[in-house]
Amino acid sequence: MSNQNNQILKNTNAQILDEFNASIMFDKELYSQDIRGSIAHSQMLCEQGILTKEEQEAIEKGLLQVKEEIESGDFKFTLATEDIHMAVESRLTEIIGEPGKKLHTARSRNDQVATDFRLYVQEKSLSIKAQLKELIETFVNVASKHTETLIPGMTHLQHAQPLNFGYHMLAYANMFKRDFERFESSYERNNYSPLGSAALAGTPHNINRKSTSDKLGFYEPTNHAMDTVSDRDFALEILFNISTSMMHISRISEELITWSSYEFQFVRMSDEYATTSSIMPQKKNPDVPELLRGKTGRVYGNLISLLTVMKGLPLAYNKDTQEDKEGVFDSVKTIEISLSILNEVIKTMIVNKDKMQAACKVGHLSATDLADFLVQNQNMPFRTAYYITKDVVSHANSLNKDISELTIDEIKEANEDLKNVSEDIVMYLDLRNSMNARTSLGGTSTKQTQKQIENFKKWLKDN
Repeated sequence: MSNQNNQILKNTNAQILDEFNASIMFDKELYSQDIRGSIAHSQMLCEQGILTKEEQEAIEKGLLQVKEEIESGDFKFTLATEDIHMAVESRLTEIIGEPGKKLHTARSRNDQVATDFRLYVQEKSLSIKAQLKELIETFVNVASKHTETLIPGMTHLQHAQPLNFGYHMLAYANMFKRDFERFESSYERNNYSPLGSAALAGTPHNINRKSTSDKLGFYEPTNHAMDTVSDRDFALEILFNISTSMMHISRISEELITWSSYEFQFVRMSDEYATTSSIMPQKKNPDVPELLRGKTGRVYGNLISLLTVMKGLPLAYNKDTQEDKEGVFDSVKTIEISLSILNEVIKTMIVNKDKMQAACKVGHLSATDLADFLVQNQNMPFRTAYYITKDVVSHANSLNKDISELTIDEIKEANEDLKNVSEDIVMYLDLRNSMNARTSLGGTSTKQTQKQIENFKKWLKDN
């Protein structure tokens, strides 16, 4: 091979290695956090007499100019600067000269990236939490309109007992409230500043970590430098929290897909969130809920990816953790748009009360009420009442009726032990009465559902 070809190969390999090693093309997402951290660091260095007031002012002014250039699109990101930290520092030095070279005193890229990334995760935890609150409020508002709208409650996707649709909506409000609390808990647990940990062992410079911690809105500095620069628990937590929220989104999406089918027709989605088939104009496809359901797998992958990256890493910082950011950025964008879209889907869906109520007359939803009646009013053991109820269900099937439609005479015909049963049983088997009979805490009765709505409204006001 000629020397010329060898040189071309070397240049090609060098370019590939630069691309492989650099993170600038994705960690530029952290420019705002990086500049915030650098301003706080420069202010602390000035307070400690490590920078002069003039140097600090020049650094801060220069950093704000860099931020403006990035946000206006004038800043040129190149592989030569490798990452966002060097990109900002290099441009700062171009703008202000020698003082720019002093900014990195008493810190390392290890604690710098840990600070930037943690600031990003903390900010996103708060904004996602706010979106979850909006979604919860939407579910509560829909629930408020449907505390008397009957819908078949299901187990194993089989008709089980009558519920009100408001109660069903509150199940999702509760799911997303737990998500809200997870993001809140993670924020509290991780709101500690890595800045000043340096490479892994702290710094000999006379710094004040509490000062930078306060300036950046953290509660306190972290208390162990080596753990801090290698810790990515905060990133794993937001990925887990997002994955759990997306799992909940996938569950309501699945129900929306089912409910909007011809077989159910419980709800109709706005045309904004459904599309027609390319060859079948009569079809209206629930594309948006399907995409929401599908994107859950995407964020699961990001969580598993980072767990795998972190598995077995020795202390302290390792280049492996450069792989921590893209999955988090992707999952954050996915949950943000998913929550926004789901909120609008729920707000704009049309509920078909008649179809829901008609479906309640399939599957003998009030059968359990017959057994409960026999236990409460006939002093009958539950297991005996259970088998008698099976006979009544069989008799109703033979008459092509739902159990809720049987007359007192038809009920008595079903089993010898029912010949003296009270006529009150007919009232017990009524679907609306069945729903409203469940008055225990957390039950589906209209009264209990309204109590839960009031509790949620108080919670929304307090949070």
